[in-house]
Amino acid sequence: MNEKDKLLYDAKAKVLKALAHPTRLWMAEQLACGERCVCEFADAVEADFSTISKHLAVLKQAGIVEVDKRGKQVYYRLKVPCILTFMNCVEAVIESQIKAHSALIK
Repeated sequence: MNEKDKLLYDAKAKVLKALAHPTRLWMAEQLACGERCVCEFADAVEADFSTISKHLAVLKQAGIVEVDKRGKQVYYRLKVPCILTFMNCVEAVIESQIKAHSALIK
């Protein structure tokens, strides 16, 4: 693998790692429906603002979300909405695994 390829794979891994946490993945999926305020996430996840902010900072650093500050409120939205289209493939893998395990049990 050449240096250019390595940099590309490192960048891809960074995005995937950011989404590899259940709370961050949930947040990204919520943002697929439109922008959300930090307070909405805090209420839904039942976590404090600092925890939510840390999760959102990871998503922002990976280039997944962007921020819009309006007064004291901070809103997040997906920077590239198509980021979650691969989840259909992930769900297909899960379904395949379930079918394989079910076949073993029968």
